[in-house]
Amino acid sequence: MKIEDVIKSTVNIDDSKKVILNIIYTQSVIGEKFAEVLKPYELSSEQYNVLRILRGQKGNPANMCVIQERMIAKNSNTTRLIDKLLLKELVTREVCPDNRRKIEVQITPKGLELLLELDPKVIEHEKMFANNLSQEELSELNHLLEKFRNLK
Repeated sequence: MKIEDVIKSTVNIDDSKKVILNIIYTQSVIGEKFAEVLKPYELSSEQYNVLRILRGQKGNPANMCVIQERMIAKNSNTTRLIDKLLLKELVTREVCPDNRRKIEVQITPKGLELLLELDPKVIEHEKMFANNLSQEELSELNHLLEKFRNLK
């Protein structure tokens, strides 16, 4: 469906505005579908992102700054996200023995198990969208989005 139909626009929209509207709308659709995947696990996409970051540490803790800089949504409240994951026993939080001002966060075995259970569902979610495009189109879309995002 064209973006003009989605927003029920009756006026002509220039291409640069259409691109922005398409990206925003597409992000919304993807986010809603992803929230449906995570809902049974009472997990937000931001909490899931933190768990993925911590799994990527391969058993090593990460401090709050490392987590924040790797987050997709840079405006996320990392402390609040960690607090919620702590309550679910998916992460641990310790004061760094070398620097008491530094907090280190690590994924728990329960957190790793949850990600293992979610992995095939997340892959299915990604493929649901990717199946609409050829491999060549996916590569081109990635290239164009990266190019579009690079502000000079």
